[in-house]
Amino acid sequence: MKHRVVVTGMGAVTALGHDLETFWGNLMQGKSGVSKIESFDVSEYPTQIAASVKDFNPEDYIDRKEARKMDRFVQFAVAAATTALKDSGLNIAEQTDPERVGVMIGSGIGGLGTWEDQHNILLQKGPKRVSPFFIPMMIANMASGHVSILFGAKGPNSTAVTACATGTHSIGDSYKLIQRGDADVMICGGAEATIRPTGLAGFCSMRAMSTRNDEPEKASRPFDAERDGFVMGEGSGILILESLEHAQKRGAKIYAEVIGYGLSGDAHHMTEPDPNGPERCMKMAIRDAGIDASEVDYINAHGTSTPVGDRSETIAIKRALGDHASKVAVSSTKSMTGHLLGAAGGVEAVICGLTLKNGVIPPTINLEHPDPECDLDYVPNVARQADVKVAMSNSFGFGGHNATIILKKFEA
Repeated sequence: MKHRVVVTGMGAVTALGHDLETFWGNLMQGKSGVSKIESFDVSEYPTQIAASVKDFNPEDYIDRKEARKMDRFVQFAVAAATTALKDSGLNIAEQTDPERVGVMIGSGIGGLGTWEDQHNILLQKGPKRVSPFFIPMMIANMASGHVSILFGAKGPNSTAVTACATGTHSIGDSYKLIQRGDADVMICGGAEATIRPTGLAGFCSMRAMSTRNDEPEKASRPFDAERDGFVMGEGSGILILESLEHAQKRGAKIYAEVIGYGLSGDAHHMTEPDPNGPERCMKMAIRDAGIDASEVDYINAHGTSTPVGDRSETIAIKRALGDHASKVAVSSTKSMTGHLLGAAGGVEAVICGLTLKNGVIPPTINLEHPDPECDLDYVPNVARQADVKVAMSNSFGFGGHNATIILKKFEA
């Protein structure tokens, strides 16, 4: 028996806000979260901008002593998971079997800030001064670990690390765990905090990021002919998935139903995308959902604002959806949130859930000069009212990792 899986709670911590209402409001207004980096000196960097999370206080969500033992990416995950659980109305200890509640929160890079700080201590003060919390703060699985400890979730507990596909893989894998009966509830998504000197330097050396430093709000411009690279973001996006039976038994509100998951590998190149991989991934998700490609109403694109990536995804969508590709609404919310790397899929799944619930498609901002090679309906610059019944979310990562999930408006 395959169990139906629904979304009952969501949380997001991004440059556009720390709560769903603020986050969604800013998306609807087409507001950019990109600004000059102020957390460290960027004067020698070709890219000096990012979509940083501002005014974030981890002590709003967790005890100060515990927060000090967490890297920033874990703090983001805890904050988003706390918000998502509150939104779902689920009290794990009182309303369900904790052994049937799992956690799968991924991170593409993990505790980069902790690694940098402790490496500096090692060089300046020697090995005896390195913190005993260095390793448990740095490793990528600690977002899942801390969330499970805090909320007493004793079920399946794992972490995906697939670069920018991480968040979507985490949600897709969680969906399958519930579908096959291995869990009743999964807390899942992604978290990332790489706006650090080393992270910025690495991506700058790859020449992968925008250098539009004089106009930060216009730097992330997916599918635009004048795009010149992605803009790094940070934060977390978390979903509470439940079996339909479990959700209905406790009278939970339902945002959407998860109906399809696809994943594939390009087997092509470390960083350069190949349209064949994403095409297969989308087709697999559509097949898994048991729908026709023509039923997809909206795609939240990977759409990073890189010249090659956006063109490759456009080709892949056309191949996967055929004639319907010209009719489907596609938008890249990275134009506003920046690219959250391993957390991107989590945040974008939250956006798909809100799109289905609210009947409004967020725009692709800064699309001022359409690229003739990117010729789909990218919902340019202004949010659009639409009765979206089926939404697809794409995430593609370095190493040729591809992930696609499909959410549907819930019908009993």
